[in-house]
Amino acid sequence: MTLSVEIGDLTRVEADAIVNAANSMLLGGGGVDGAIHAAAGPRLLEACRRLRNTTHRDGLDVGDAVATPAFDLPASWVIHTVGPNLHRGQDDPARLASCFARSLDVAAELDVRSIAFPAVSAGAYGWPVTDVARIAVMTCRGWLAEHPEASPQDVRFVVLDERLRDVFDEALGAA
Repeated sequence: MTLSVEIGDLTRVEADAIVNAANSMLLGGGGVDGAIHAAAGPRLLEACRRLRNTTHRDGLDVGDAVATPAFDLPASWVIHTVGPNLHRGQDDPARLASCFARSLDVAAELDVRSIAFPAVSAGAYGWPVTDVARIAVMTCRGWLAEHPEASPQDVRFVVLDERLRDVFDEALGAA
């Protein structure tokens, strides 16, 4: 069981599943969400539209997660999660922690061995990256400890630059 951080492009990571910091409508957007939709190709949007027309008619709740195939990405699955938006007053750390825990639950249901997370809610949603890193690491460590035999066993945080890597490294060392 490993928990690590790396600098990279989430859309190029070779992992069984990558996590999309999605919006509740699941129909693409900016930032990580837009990059994943662009790299996965139009079939990802079609899959998300199917979710919206069937199991998620009202969209995906903050803190929840759902999977689609990854289509043109190197991963097999995209696990979409909706982080809390601090600019909208969504400041409950439990909702942010739920994004990581629910994504791991979905990954376990899919029996994936490796999963790569972005810094959910740290970008346009306004959460300080130090809080995101601390909550992400604590939640993932706790989930892995509670599910020692479950997949995934390789959990990675993929960030854009050295500054973010250093923040996640610090959280990994502190937890």
